[in-house]
Amino acid sequence: MRVFLDVARAGRLTAAAGPAGLDVSTVSRRLDRLERELGVRLFERAATGVRLTAAGQRLVPAAEDMARSLGELGVALAAVEAEAEGVVRLTAPPGVIDGFVAPALPRFHARHPRVRLELDASVGYADLTRGEADLALRVRRPERGDLIAQRLVATPTVPATSPAYARALGTLRRIGDARWIAWGHDLAHIPDARWLTTYVDVPPVLRTSSIGAQLAAAAAGLGVTLAPQPYLARFGLAAVKPGRALAAAWAALPVGELWLVGHVAQRRVPRVAALWDFIVGELAGASDS
Repeated sequence: MRVFLDVARAGRLTAAAGPAGLDVSTVSRRLDRLERELGVRLFERAATGVRLTAAGQRLVPAAEDMARSLGELGVALAAVEAEAEGVVRLTAPPGVIDGFVAPALPRFHARHPRVRLELDASVGYADLTRGEADLALRVRRPERGDLIAQRLVATPTVPATSPAYARALGTLRRIGDARWIAWGHDLAHIPDARWLTTYVDVPPVLRTSSIGAQLAAAAAGLGVTLAPQPYLARFGLAAVKPGRALAAAWAALPVGELWLVGHVAQRRVPRVAALWDFIVGELAGASDS
């Protein structure tokens, strides 16, 4: 049923192959077996992908209920743990993982040597209610689900570049006097990208959806990127000074938030609680550093 649900959502057999550790032919055989056992055809298959039949569409809600129940079962079993040991899975944006979480892990390991971590550096959202991760660092507070969230930081976004290029720019009087680094088109909806679209009237010298590439290019002096304030010291960046004409644009810069999110049933599981408390201690003051 998990294979069925993954294929139904994506419309491709390959969507279920990777996460399940299967090859495409095995996914196809499992769907064939499911159709035989149910006695109905669930998908219409073509070279471009698969499409749900009417019967398949009616099965989706039941499959989602089953997946949710399995996730809740995993959460309940994890709660049996008595001390901090085992695997904890954390998902977070790549910049947060690379710049703040990973460098702090030796301190976490020294305190909790029996806890093993799995990090997912991704801009996508893992479904905590289905057990796809134990904890998540997110830029927005979740609005639904049996989740608990704690805001760690609220920090301004800053136009920043290498110290040498910042000195060369001096006080920036016009947006077009600087070279700019922008987000890829797939992330045009995020606040930083919308600010760039609104206020930067020159083509970017670099466009990429990789925060690591943006920060590295900015630190090398390629151009100006938008970075949360705590990133400047961590990645050797300097803030760009705006002139009076840019005061309104700078006042409209986004304020970024970072939330720690977990499932309510797992919050007190020792290994999860250990990582939760550690992250709060490490990142809650990050906006001041």
